[in-house]
Amino acid sequence: MLVVDDSALMRKMVGDIISTTPGLELAGTANDGLECLAQVKKLRPDVVTLDIEMPNMDGLKALARLMSETPVAVLILSAHAVEGAEATLLALELGAVDFITKPSGSISLDIEKVRQQLVEKVVMAAGVDLEKLRTQRPKKREPAAVPSPQPASGQKIVAIGSSTGGTRALAEIIPKLPGNLNAGLILIQHMPVGFTKSLAERLSSRSRIMVQEAKEGDTVKPGLALLVPADYHLTVDPSGQKILLNQDPPRFGVRPSVDVTMESLAANAKVPLVGVILTGMGHDGAKGMAAIKKQGGHTMVEDRSTCVVFGMPKSAIETGMVDLVLPLDQIPGAIISACS
Repeated sequence: MLVVDDSALMRKMVGDIISTTPGLELAGTANDGLECLAQVKKLRPDVVTLDIEMPNMDGLKALARLMSETPVAVLILSAHAVEGAEATLLALELGAVDFITKPSGSISLDIEKVRQQLVEKVVMAAGVDLEKLRTQRPKKREPAAVPSPQPASGQKIVAIGSSTGGTRALAEIIPKLPGNLNAGLILIQHMPVGFTKSLAERLSSRSRIMVQEAKEGDTVKPGLALLVPADYHLTVDPSGQKILLNQDPPRFGVRPSVDVTMESLAANAKVPLVGVILTGMGHDGAKGMAAIKKQGGHTMVEDRSTCVVFGMPKSAIETGMVDLVLPLDQIPGAIISACS
């Protein structure tokens, strides 16, 4: 593994975490993007942890070069949850597998707080198929034309759950949905605090439907996608339309939980449901998809062939409650069909 950071102290501290973890090996370090490129070519590490703000060549420029010249699994070490959200989301679009937020800024003396998270993500990143990350950065443009849905008998609700690789998957799906889709959407993406608002804004700027971070009391309605805010579970009230937020304990170690939202919809929604699980690590969403299916809803998951991590879709498939298993590029059309 290669650690890239312009702070010698951070390089040492992150390097020590790697060196003292059984099964992981520190191959080397680099202090900026230029040195990173050279070290990757020389050392051929399985995983790189990459800071964004660095002299000479920053992390974003280095990442773009890496993915086009010497593809490698990259984890972004993000210094600022709010200020650096845009840069971090761009890094995910450019091909980073995932990111870890430093606990207290650029030089985090308390980096040990994220030891477990860092180790888990390094191990996960080492097993990722790099070809699934080598996509071009989406350009801000008019969304591609998609057939409008045929008249439907009533409004539906589409719940989409995702984790690792999900921001890229959502950027492929949401802009391809028509503005007159006969469904309200709820998006449950595992992310730390400070990133969901920026993600909603990025998706909304590229889409025909409006995307916004969900707030207590919001109404699920056609033409609107509500993204669950980080560190909150989202449920719906007994009418099945009003949004409720809570900070009940995490489920499977995550908050928001896909299961919590989907189970609430299955229990309360008065309209047909569509459940979708995209790429992600872990088991979240499997029980929720089963609940939606038992209520007569339609369920689909992303196929292994396009998933950055196949954990969540695989767990959903194993319930026997999934109707469709589709590559990412076929999911927008399947959602449109399910809502027609």
